[in-house]
Amino acid sequence: MDLTSAKDSLAKRLMKIVIKIGGVAVEDSALVQQCGHAVLELINDGHQVVIVHGGGADLTRTLARLGKTSEFINGLRVTDAETRDVALMVLAGRINKTLVAGLGKAGVAAIGMCGGDGGSIRARKRHGADLGYVGEIAAVDPQWLDLTCSHGGVPVLSSMAPGADGQYYNINADQMAAACAVGWNADALFFLTDVAGVKDSQGTVMRWLETGQIAALIESSVVGGGMLPKLEACRDALKKGVRRVRILPASEAGCLSNFYFSRIECGTEVLVA
Repeated sequence: MDLTSAKDSLAKRLMKIVIKIGGVAVEDSALVQQCGHAVLELINDGHQVVIVHGGGADLTRTLARLGKTSEFINGLRVTDAETRDVALMVLAGRINKTLVAGLGKAGVAAIGMCGGDGGSIRARKRHGADLGYVGEIAAVDPQWLDLTCSHGGVPVLSSMAPGADGQYYNINADQMAAACAVGWNADALFFLTDVAGVKDSQGTVMRWLETGQIAALIESSVVGGGMLPKLEACRDALKKGVRRVRILPASEAGCLSNFYFSRIECGTEVLVA
C-alpha cells in the first residue's frame, strides 16, 4: 500500500491529535507557519487537532520588566498572585492571540481559549510543595473541544485554568496537554520543543524512551528542569490511554502529517515500558 492509499485508509477513522507548542516556537513566526501548514494538512486528511501552548520565556521577560524575579522548582514556576495575574495577561492574552493569528495566516481556523472558557478545563491547587497559584488539572470537559473541531476549528488553549474557588491557576503546559489528550480521548500527543529530544548521559538524543526508564534518568540527573514535567506528562498520557507520544523539535513540525506512515529520524518517542 503506497503512502497516499495508507493515508486515505486511516483518514476513514477519525484521529484526535493534541499538539503542544512550547519553547521558542510560539514566538517564531516561521515555525508557527510551519506548524500551521502541518495542522492544516492533518485537518484536510480528516483528523481533529487541539493545540496547547506555553510561553514561559515571554512571561519571564515580562515579569523581569515589572521587577519580579522568576523562581523555578523542578521545572515549575513559583507563582504568587501578581505573577499569576501577569501570566493570565501574557499566556491567555498576547501569546494566545498572536499564535491564533499566526495559525490563521497558514489557513487554520484557530479558536483561542483558556481553561475557563466554557468550563472546559478545571484546575486545583497543585499538591506537594507550595508553589502559590500553580495548579494541576482536576477535570476536562471535552464538549467544547469536540464542538469546535466538528465545525473545522482548532482550539488553541493557553495553560491557565480556574479552580472551584474561582481563582485562576498557572498550569504547566506539558501537563495540560497531557490532561487534554487524556480527557479528549486523543490518539496521539506531540510535544514541539526547542530541543532535539531527550538526551542520554552522553548527550545523544534517545530515539526511543520507555516510561520505565524515566525515574532512573531523573534520579541520575540526566534530565532536569523543564524536561521533568514534560516526561511526567508523557508517562501520564500513555498510562491513561493515549497511544502515541513523541517529543519533536519544532523545526520538524512538517513531519506531523506523516507520523503514522513513515519513519521519523528525529526527536524521542516515549513508549509504555
